[in-house]
Amino acid sequence: MLKKRIIPCLDIKDGRTVKGINFMNLKDAGDPVALATKYAQDGADELVFLDICATEENRSTLVKLVSQIAAAIHIPFTVGGGINSVEAAAAVLEAGADKVSVNSAAVKNPALLSKIARRYGSQAVVLAIDARKEKDIWEVYISGGKKATGKHLTDWVMQGIEEGAGEILLTSMDCDGAKNGFDLAMLQEVGRIAAVPVIASGGAGNMQDFKNLFEQTTATGALAASVFHYNEIQIPGLKNYLNQHQIPVRL
Repeated sequence: MLKKRIIPCLDIKDGRTVKGINFMNLKDAGDPVALATKYAQDGADELVFLDICATEENRSTLVKLVSQIAAAIHIPFTVGGGINSVEAAAAVLEAGADKVSVNSAAVKNPALLSKIARRYGSQAVVLAIDARKEKDIWEVYISGGKKATGKHLTDWVMQGIEEGAGEILLTSMDCDGAKNGFDLAMLQEVGRIAAVPVIASGGAGNMQDFKNLFEQTTATGALAASVFHYNEIQIPGLKNYLNQHQIPVRL
């Protein structure tokens, strides 16, 4: 059985790690290189780095910071934010990232996923999706959760996979930072149609939330930020807890 992955996320703004609630009210959470190093030492399976203002500020990802983090850790490392061309993807992959995460640019130009996948393989392409419930459907948002697209979540998941995404990073805007648990209904819906691994993001508040996620959905990874940044959950303790509940993890 495939091991479930525990994945800390570094949301980066102005070179610092930040965290908010429902994509708002960002607060400083520490130095990204120091945090990345700590998480790798603690047994994180992967790390995600998201330059959350790159798209909004119309600039490329912080490549120098990517290279500093890549030099400090030896676990798979995904980088997103401002990846709007094959050249931008190449820059972060050549700086040491293992995968690139594409969000807003993929919605605007789905062929970008295909172009990156042809050059680097679909295993290097992560389609990041921010979605929230609107009436009876989940709608996709872009630009750091500020712009509604009118796209239905499941339609976009299927299209993204067809275009070459090898993994889905799915964030529930409704649950983000609230620490009330992952959006299990949304993840179950996507799990029924996604033929690639899905990383769940948004809502982790305690260890049971991770257990519920892995028991009730097909998600292969759980991404969290503030509970790790502020030492509310320690990764070794979380993995031991999951292992005790027969959830396969790397110890």
